[in-house]
Amino acid sequence: MTASSDLYLGKGETDQYLCMRLANRHGLISGATGTGKTVSLQVLAEGLSSRGVPVFMADVKGDLAGISQDGQAKTSLLERAKTLGMDDYSFAACPTIFWDLFGEQGHPVRATVSDMGPLLLSRLLGLNDTQEGVLNIAFKLADDEGLLLLDFKDLKAILNFVGQHSKDLTTEYGNVSAQSVGAIQRRLLVLEQQGAERFFGEPALELSDIMRVDSSGKGYVSVLAADSLMQNPRLYSTFMLWLLSELFEQLPEVGDPEKPKLVFFFDEAHLLFDDAPKVLLEKVELVARLIRSKGVGLYLVTQNPLDVPDDILGQMGNRIQHALRAFTPRDQKAVRAAAETFRSNPKFDVAETITELGVGEALVSTLEPDGKPGVVERTLMRPPSSRLGPITDEERRFILERSPVRGLYDQTIDRESAYERLTARTEEASEPPREAPRPREVPPTRRPTEAPNSGGWGLPEILTGGGKRQGIFEAMAKSVARSVGSSLGRQIVRGILGSILKGK
Repeated sequence: MTASSDLYLGKGETDQYLCMRLANRHGLISGATGTGKTVSLQVLAEGLSSRGVPVFMADVKGDLAGISQDGQAKTSLLERAKTLGMDDYSFAACPTIFWDLFGEQGHPVRATVSDMGPLLLSRLLGLNDTQEGVLNIAFKLADDEGLLLLDFKDLKAILNFVGQHSKDLTTEYGNVSAQSVGAIQRRLLVLEQQGAERFFGEPALELSDIMRVDSSGKGYVSVLAADSLMQNPRLYSTFMLWLLSELFEQLPEVGDPEKPKLVFFFDEAHLLFDDAPKVLLEKVELVARLIRSKGVGLYLVTQNPLDVPDDILGQMGNRIQHALRAFTPRDQKAVRAAAETFRSNPKFDVAETITELGVGEALVSTLEPDGKPGVVERTLMRPPSSRLGPITDEERRFILERSPVRGLYDQTIDRESAYERLTARTEEASEPPREAPRPREVPPTRRPTEAPNSGGWGLPEILTGGGKRQGIFEAMAKSVARSVGSSLGRQIVRGILGSILKGK
C-alpha cells in the first residue's frame, strides 16, 4: 500500500513508487551511457522537490540545468505520459539555485583549508603516506600555534614554515624531510594552476543554503555546475565527499523522518572510489551507513554497479537499473552482479532482461513500507515535468539574479590568518638588533658610572644589543597569547573525516 505522498516512478506490472518515508535509505541509479540515467535522476529530483525535500546534485554534462525551466510539450513525452495513464501530466519547473566552484556558472562554493582537513587534502593532492604525514604535522603545528588555515596562501605559508624549521620540529612532531615538503608544494602549484585555489577561502558554504524550501513549500534543487570541474575529477570527487561529510558532522540525529531533510545525488560516483586508499573507503562506508539517521538520502549514479564497493552497495536500498551491454567478460560479470542485487521476480530472468531494456526502461526495486526490498519490476519510467537539456546564458542569469543566496558568497573575505601571522613573525625575526642611543655628553669633571654589561654607559643591556632576540616560536606563542580572548584564536574546526580518523 502506498501513501499519497509517495513518488511515482513508472509502471511495470504494477505502478512503482519511491516510499518517501524510506527515501533516506539511499539508492543507486546505474546503466550504460544513453539508457536514461540522467532522466531518472531528474524525475527523482522533481518529485522530491515537489514534496518539500531539498536536493543537491552535480550537473556533470550540463544537461540538468533544465530542471529550472518548465518542460516542453514534445511528442515523445506526451505519448509516454498517455501510455502510463498520467491524465494529470503537466509541465513545471523546480526552484533552483546554481553553484559553481569556479564562480562562473553559479554562486561560488568555498571551504576553508581547515574544514577540508589533511585526509581529504591528501586525497586531492594524491600524496603518499610519508607526504600525508608531513601534511598532518603542518595542520598540528597550526593548531598548536593558533594559526587559522583558511585559504591557499595559508596552506603554502605553513608548509614553507615547516620546511624552513624542519630540524626544530623533528623532536616534537617527528621527522620532516625537505623532499616531502617540496613534493607537496609542487602538487599545490599544479592545483593552483587548475584554478582550484578559488575553492579554498571564505565565506565558506553554509549547509542551510542547500537545504532551503521556497514560499510555496517546494524544496530548492541545488545544481552544481560540474562540466568544467570534471576536467579535474579528483577535485570533483573530493568536494562532493567533503560536502557529504559536512552534512554528517553538522546535522542532528532525526532517525527515519516522514520525508528526508535532504537528498544528495552523486553523479559519476565511480570517481569517488577510483584509487581511493583503504582508510578513505572505510570512512565513506561509515558516512553512508550513518548519515541516513541524519535524514539525508545518498543516491549514487554510475554506469556500472561494479564501480561501487560491496560494503557501500549494500547500503543502497532503492535501485533503478537501466540497460547494461554484455559485450566483454567484464560486462557480463557486471550484468550478473547487478542481477544478483535484486529481489528476484519469477516471471522473468533478471540478468537477461538487463541487456534487453530499451531507452527509458529500467528494472526498479524500492523498499516496501515495512523496509523489505520490493520484488524487481521491469518498469517504463515516467517522463519529467521540467525541461530536458541545458539552458541559455540569459535563463541562467535570470535565475541567479533572483536567487535567495544572491550576494552572500560573491565577494571573497580575506581576514588575518596563518599567512599574515607567519609573514609578520618572519619579518620581526629578521629585523637587525636596534643600536643603542648615543650617550649624551657629560662634563669632563664627571665620569660615567660603570655598570655590568652596560656598554660602559649604564644603559640596560637590551638597548645596547647585548640581549638575545626572540625566537620565532616564542614570538608566535606570545602573539597567540594576545589573541586568546578570540574564539578564532583558540580553535580550528576540522572536517568530519579528519575527526573520525582521530577518534578511531
